[in-house]
Amino acid sequence: MTSGVDALVTGAGGFIGGHLVRALLADGQSVRGVDVKPLDQWQQVHDAAQNSVADVSLLGEARAAVDGARTVYNLAADMGGMGFIENNKALCMMSVLTSTHVLQAAHEAQVERYFYSSSACVYAAEHQTSPDVTALKEADAYPAMPEDGYGWEKLFSERMARHYYEDFGVQTRVARFHNVYGELGTWTGGREKAPAAICRKIATAAITGEHTIEVWGDGLQTRTFMYIDDCVHGIRMITDADNPEPVNLGSDELVTINQMIDIVSDIAGITVERKHDLSAPQGVRGRSSDNTEIVRRYGWAPGTTLHDGLERTYAWIHDQVKASIA
Repeated sequence: MTSGVDALVTGAGGFIGGHLVRALLADGQSVRGVDVKPLDQWQQVHDAAQNSVADVSLLGEARAAVDGARTVYNLAADMGGMGFIENNKALCMMSVLTSTHVLQAAHEAQVERYFYSSSACVYAAEHQTSPDVTALKEADAYPAMPEDGYGWEKLFSERMARHYYEDFGVQTRVARFHNVYGELGTWTGGREKAPAAICRKIATAAITGEHTIEVWGDGLQTRTFMYIDDCVHGIRMITDADNPEPVNLGSDELVTINQMIDIVSDIAGITVERKHDLSAPQGVRGRSSDNTEIVRRYGWAPGTTLHDGLERTYAWIHDQVKASIA
């Protein structure tokens, strides 16, 4: 990590980070990708990038990673799906070291732009108690009562970014992700999110002929899900613009988990029987993105339909499941 680059992507070995590196390289940018995982565990490794294994929760390694970068995209965090988040609150909170040290290093290096990936988990729980949820506006994060562990870390790190902008002039940009999914993501092992888990279960059912799947909760909890291509477009648009205030980055196509199972089952061409585990982690009862602000600022909001995104995601996960069973 000795030469200057247009962009640094932390968490480059992860799902969103790998897709972001790909998009930046496709536009001719020079990119440094950094992740704490060994290279053989990265979701994507792009030979055209400077790929480095480093722990940016350590200030010295964060400084080395940021050195010479014009723009920093900080996507690194210890996180996963609801099962991981609810059972690893301390680990999720420890990501504050990464968030703080990368921001501090970006300030010291006088980078032109610093993007921080926040989450819809910052929103106050009182707004998410019913499946018939009112879409969450940016202002609903306060008074603060975010999701325990992961949500608190994200909200604190948002405030750090705000104060580095106010006190030191760091050009920080913050997006609150709402349930990102797509190909080349985690699909098994306990850190996968609901779309990937459902695609895996239904692909397994289609391949094995065992058409009973386990569903966490009663399936009536509601969510919106954003396809990865929309997420990457939004990250770059928000980073390049001139507004430092956090903004929702997510679809506003609200569905129940049961409805998502219906969509994937239809894509797979099978009918599945559902065994509901009411003791499993299931998060808040309802959460949806209010896209009024992103449309007002940029004239754009994520537009890939859930069916289209799941069709592509299912095809990829089906291939992974088939290869793992063979």
